Amino acid sequence: MDAWLDFARGPAFRFALAVMVLGLLRHFALALLSVRAILRRAGDKTLPVTQIRKATLSWLFPVKKLGHHTLFAAASVLFHLGAIVAPLLLAAHVTLIEASTGLAWPALNPLAADILTLLAIGGLLVLFVVRIAKRAARDLSQRSDYGVLLLVLVPFVTGFLAAHPGLNPFPFTAVLLLHFLSADLLLFMFPFTKLVHVVLLPATQLVSEAAWRFDPDAGEKVAKALGKENQRI
Repeated sequence: MDAWLDFARGPAFRFALAVMVLGLLRHFALALLSVRAILRRAGDKTLPVTQIRKATLSWLFPVKKLGHHTLFAAASVLFHLGAIVAPLLLAAHVTLIEASTGLAWPALNPLAADILTLLAIGGLLVLFVVRIAKRAARDLSQRSDYGVLLLVLVPFVTGFLAAHPGLNPFPFTAVLLLHFLSADLLLFMFPFTKLVHVVLLPATQLVSEAAWRFDPDAGEKVAKALGKENQRI
């Protein structure tokens, strides 16, 4: 079992981390290239930076956008907050990242880490229940969406149990190994699932805004494609 633990937090972690970082860099590069290509052909080449910043912040805290779905919005914000901050600033994770990459930063105190982890778990469970209970959410969800939510849940639950042996009813080594392996799989899958939006949302807003800067003669091309030249459409 010790050999498996060393593998999961050593070579497997470094490989998964490299895949995630390279995958995210690829997404960022493609997004920026798309914006460049759009603006090169656009009639209006200016971008409203303030508007893009406000739109990004409004989606980071989407309570107003989701209207009466306040519970869903709150759960989404809490989940994203815990899911991003806790893994990055947990002391054990900072130590592991430093050992693998040489990079290090200040860590959270244990109580703050526990609170953020529980917020992530609670928010994730609410999101999962909403996807099942709400028909509109079910219609938009695929099986893979539920699988991703479960995949995210496992490392948070096992990590919390491993950090609190008194609350852990399972063998400690097994829980720790499951935590490492599920976290490695999550890092590896990150660039290939919808989870990528967690870090690409600002670029998404930028691409969306740039996409409305059509070619100067885009309207005529659309009318021609619809067979409605010289008509109001």
